[in-house]
Amino acid sequence: MTLTIDLQPEIERGLLAQAHSRGISLTEYAHEVLVREAKAANAAPAASEATNLYELFEPVRGLLTDEEVDTLFSRNQSSARPVNFE
Repeated sequence: MTLTIDLQPEIERGLLAQAHSRGISLTEYAHEVLVREAKAANAAPAASEATNLYELFEPVRGLLTDEEVDTLFSRNQSSARPVNFE
């Protein structure tokens, strides 16, 4: 897709300086910025935008199986202190 953007001269100079500092062309830099912003816009809602815990934890849902979650959050019975009722 070809996109034409009219920028104010000072904005163009700033973007060009950032591109040159990274050793890439303005076109490459603009492409990177647009791709990064598009991915961020499609990401899960921010914590402040999530309406419930299900939405809040959507980015990590499915990374672990139920068994792995149970193992990670189960109590280690061997670390409990022995009780002497004598």
